[in-house]
Amino acid sequence: MAPSVLPATAFIDPQGHNRAAIAAILQTVVEQILDYSTGAGSHDPLPSIKEIEFSGIPVQPTAIAPLLASLGDLMAQSMNPAHPGYMGHMDPLPSTASIVGDWAAAALNNNMLSVEMSPALSRLEPLLLAELAQMFGLGERAGGLLASGGSLANLQALTVARNVKLDCLRQGLAGGPPPVILASEMAHTSIQKAAMVLGLGLEGVVLVPANANAQMDATALDEKIQSAIARGQRPFAVVGTAGTTVTGNIDPLPEIARIAQTYKLWFHVDAAYGGAIAFSPRHRHRLTGIEQADSVTFNPQKWLYVTKTCASVLFRDLGLLHSHFRVSAPYMNTEPDWVNLGELTVQGTRHADVLKLWLTLQHLGQVGCAELIEASYALSEHFVTQVRQRPYLELASEPEMNLICFRGCPAALPPAQRDAWNASLQNYLLKQHQIFLSVPCFRGQRWLKAVLLNPFTTAAEVSQLFEAIDQYAG
Repeated sequence: MAPSVLPATAFIDPQGHNRAAIAAILQTVVEQILDYSTGAGSHDPLPSIKEIEFSGIPVQPTAIAPLLASLGDLMAQSMNPAHPGYMGHMDPLPSTASIVGDWAAAALNNNMLSVEMSPALSRLEPLLLAELAQMFGLGERAGGLLASGGSLANLQALTVARNVKLDCLRQGLAGGPPPVILASEMAHTSIQKAAMVLGLGLEGVVLVPANANAQMDATALDEKIQSAIARGQRPFAVVGTAGTTVTGNIDPLPEIARIAQTYKLWFHVDAAYGGAIAFSPRHRHRLTGIEQADSVTFNPQKWLYVTKTCASVLFRDLGLLHSHFRVSAPYMNTEPDWVNLGELTVQGTRHADVLKLWLTLQHLGQVGCAELIEASYALSEHFVTQVRQRPYLELASEPEMNLICFRGCPAALPPAQRDAWNASLQNYLLKQHQIFLSVPCFRGQRWLKAVLLNPFTTAAEVSQLFEAIDQYAG
């Protein structure tokens, strides 16, 4: 390059002329990451924000050293899911292999839009996703795609469902009965967002009541379908959830599949969280019925410990994605045996998330993934036992995975004051004991939620959590 105001390290010289300077920067960052990650257990799981220094975009270039110092400040004030006391949300400690994969993908900067722009990774993604689809029992014609989050995966699935069931790929929604999707009242809000984007509006999702265990009531589903038809609406899809966000419960998938088949509806399963159970021979029976789904959302960024973002949408018949969604890009070269993935996805340009997913699954193996799932279940059993041993605590539902929703309901405390009591308990645990539980709203009340994802959280630490709750209650 000609002399300029750009720093000598603005880019990595492809001839290697600034290798030493770049190496020094990367080594500094590696040390920062290692210092932060290996000391995460002594940092707050949810630190208090001091002040984010923002002085605007500078006119002149800035030296890298002060920028790395600022990076350290931002890291210190970030959410810390690596802390064994971080239990509030579905945010895992990232696997080592996925950190490596993310860094390598950033350096490669390939575009998953087309095979030409990501020749190796555009071949790797469909191969890996086809194998994941087989783990859910979706059949020989199954396959899938990666997406930047479960919300986009659900949108992709329901878009294909709409196009297939309503035959509206080319002309869109042109009159006729208003189409509706059916989902549990406990379903993720991304289902309603998808309906909004698809032109159905928020009321395009008919919410089905849940039973006392926060699972979709299958009888109510049948009734809701019949009522929708009687009102002149046209049901075209039903969504079952495998791992509700607040309570971690699984809808009755076999019954939902049967009803979907009876009414010729598309059956989508949002297994963004619970899909990881498929890796556990001991617990995969909990997903029985998912093999009958037309599409499945599954997020390895949750219970498989892959860095964000890494979500997937799987289809029983991948050919429907070609016939009812694909829009060819004439500006892209084509390969005879490999499709340009950007033609099949809501997103065009995509990060190469497949690299970190592939590396993680290779590094952990199916046996390692199963061990992580089963250890989470064992810890959850201990957690639930602790709740049941305390009369002043109650469960929101019967837990079906490593997510426990519970609350304090001391007999001496009026019901109207219990929400404030639980919110105050959450703050006490965070400030005094470095334990973060979230406080979601469930059926009009505030509850405490624990997600036992961290492989370094032990039964002893769970016991200490309940000792702290006892102290607070006393």
